Amino acid sequence: MSGSPVLFDLAAGIARVTLNRPQSGNAIDLPMARALAEVSTRCQTDTAIRCVVLTGAGRLFCAGGDVESFRTADDGVDSLLSDLAGTLHRAIAGFARMAKPLLVLVNGPAAGAGFSLALAGDVVLCARSAHFTAAYGLLGLTADGGMSWWLPRLVGLRKAQEIILTNRRIKADEAEAIGIVTRCVEDDALAAEGEATAVRLASAATGAVGAARALLRTTFETAYETQLENELQSMVRAGASAECREGLRSYFEKRAPDFEKG
Repeated sequence: MSGSPVLFDLAAGIARVTLNRPQSGNAIDLPMARALAEVSTRCQTDTAIRCVVLTGAGRLFCAGGDVESFRTADDGVDSLLSDLAGTLHRAIAGFARMAKPLLVLVNGPAAGAGFSLALAGDVVLCARSAHFTAAYGLLGLTADGGMSWWLPRLVGLRKAQEIILTNRRIKADEAEAIGIVTRCVEDDALAAEGEATAVRLASAATGAVGAARALLRTTFETAYETQLENELQSMVRAGASAECREGLRSYFEKRAPDFEKG
């Protein structure tokens, strides 16, 4: 429904999730965080979903947490933040755990938790007019949404320190150059490029993609030989799958694989 803070649509295996508070820059209040957590759960559990696309309605991708909702909290801001960030974290953790790829289309500026949502994507396409700002320090707050986990891994600790501690604005071209986004495209090409990428991801071997996501997520915490064993076990499980059988059939028959039918 158009009045929902998060829009959800599923077609041809592609789940499209749209932050839908454009009048507030898609700032995340508690109803939006709760709606995003519900959508995240569906994306994890609905076997019809092969790829998830996350974007924002209107001019901004996401302005971060809804600071206006703090106005009446008085001395209870910590309690509000516990509920808001905790709910958002359930949503983000769900997107991270799901066995299907997350494509993020950053259609405009992203700040705070919006920046964190962009970092969570497996593939992140960014409009050239977009930019990124940590912004937390301006409110006397610290990073949430996984920013302190993702950013050092993507850009290195020294660069992450600068971005988070100085709140410097990162323009789209720099975001691509330092690894915050996969690539930036012209604003009027973002929708078409996003659709083409989503179709490609949805037609891939979703089980193998999900297993690869899991391996990549733990790589910095896992010893080398442990990771080798994890890769081995993952490969063996994949080898027993219908996807692998279809992949091998298509290879020997010299045709494109049809993983959607297995």
